[in-house]
Amino acid sequence: MKTAVEIEHAPTPEAVTTRKPALPALTGLRTLLALNIVLFHFTPSHLHYLYPVIDNAYVFVGFFFLISGFILSYNYSDRALTLSPRQFYLARFSRIYPTYALALTLSIPLMLGEYKARSHREFWEGLFLTPLTMQGWSASLATYWNTVGWTISAEVALYLAFPFLLRQFATRGARLNTPAKLIAAMLVLWVIGITPHLFYLFTNPDHIVGHIDRFSSGYWLRTLKYTPPPYLCTFLNGMLLSRLHATLNLSRRQRFLVAAAALFGLWLFFETIVRQMPYVLMHGSLMMPFFAALILGLSGPNSIASAFSWRPLVLLGETTFALYLLHFNGFVLIHLYHIPERLHVAAYDPWISYAALIAMAFATLHWIERPAHRYLRGRLLPRPKPAA
Repeated sequence: MKTAVEIEHAPTPEAVTTRKPALPALTGLRTLLALNIVLFHFTPSHLHYLYPVIDNAYVFVGFFFLISGFILSYNYSDRALTLSPRQFYLARFSRIYPTYALALTLSIPLMLGEYKARSHREFWEGLFLTPLTMQGWSASLATYWNTVGWTISAEVALYLAFPFLLRQFATRGARLNTPAKLIAAMLVLWVIGITPHLFYLFTNPDHIVGHIDRFSSGYWLRTLKYTPPPYLCTFLNGMLLSRLHATLNLSRRQRFLVAAAALFGLWLFFETIVRQMPYVLMHGSLMMPFFAALILGLSGPNSIASAFSWRPLVLLGETTFALYLLHFNGFVLIHLYHIPERLHVAAYDPWISYAALIAMAFATLHWIERPAHRYLRGRLLPRPKPAA
């Protein structure tokens, strides 16, 4: 999912100074995260050993926000004082909105369900706010029209803040000039970010009876899960992680050890204590240190990064923005219209549906996302001036 998510592989052409090395391992990582989110929403049977991960794959949405902060800062850090907010916003718009609009268009057949399930006021508010990517600011409307579209609201809010955050980091963040200071700042942000979730856990302001899980609902719980502010600290930590990456200058062996330790920690967490962890804290970036270590380990050459850079993983990773935005309502529509039954392939479902969603994501990338991005970028952004 590029949003929850979106990953940029290179600086935008309008303000290129130096081209940063690509980080294909992070693109491959996105593939695994996005596929787990698909399986989380529509879980198949007979994957016993994977269920500890799949059943908790909602945590990977926050992982995408961490990656987003990291990659944007990685690509734009050398332009912190010269980056034009307007050009940055237009570049992001041209990249994400065409696929977002496609997802909304394909989801129109599901709007009857929204009309029946909501009050007239909510229905019309959602109809107005969702095309503007603002539905995520309302706890009750966050999942309107496209269930996973709330992440775009959060991503857009973070995009709006990014040029100013980047400038602040460059001017007032100069004191964060050592690995120890950067790690300490990240830990402080982690604690700040998880504090509202701890408060919720101990006060239960929605007065939910019984165990709180993914099916629980309440105004304040939905606020923590879906609105943009709870993801700010995660995004900021991604930006700090980019600076830490540039400061550490790790060797291949050191990066291998960091990546290996992160993967082992994640495996141990999912295999042992994940079922005992409160859902609210899991949704509140509890696992951020593991995720940050893995990004750091995969952001330079080593054998684990090479495995994540496997070409099929990278190719699929390039589609994850489309896959994320299309998968939920796409899966619902496939089964609403009984397509597997009509094509006499129902015996292979849900795997045939997963394959259809991936094919749809590839088609969207090559026929909608990239062409629309090139067209809009050419129309909206100034052309480079020819050399004198």
